Amino acid sequence: MDVAKLGELERAVMEVLWARAEPATVRAVHEELADRGLAYTTVMTVLTRLAAKGVVRRKRSGRAWLYAPAASREEHVAELMLEALEMTGDRDSALVRFAQSVTNDEADALRKALERGESP
Repeated sequence: MDVAKLGELERAVMEVLWARAEPATVRAVHEELADRGLAYTTVMTVLTRLAAKGVVRRKRSGRAWLYAPAASREEHVAELMLEALEMTGDRDSALVRFAQSVTNDEADALRKALERGESP
């Protein structure tokens, strides 16, 4: 999956998909974003681009495409974090700075996950 940062409209579309239990058609996503006044073709283009990036999966259902996230919101954010770590020349220092910025509850959650040996 290409985890490049999503644009504002791409994020809005992904929020719709992440909130759904089932894959969605372009029409369903368009309806969810009705308050934005977007053209149907704009939503279709965004979904097509997200599919090309590997951020969403799509499959045919009759004449329509059904779109679903390729990964959960949490998996996507974790991939972005790992990508950001790859950009630094000093991964350890970046991790230390990050660890210093988390709340005590977040630090406890990380500590517990590490103790359990959790991995993606």
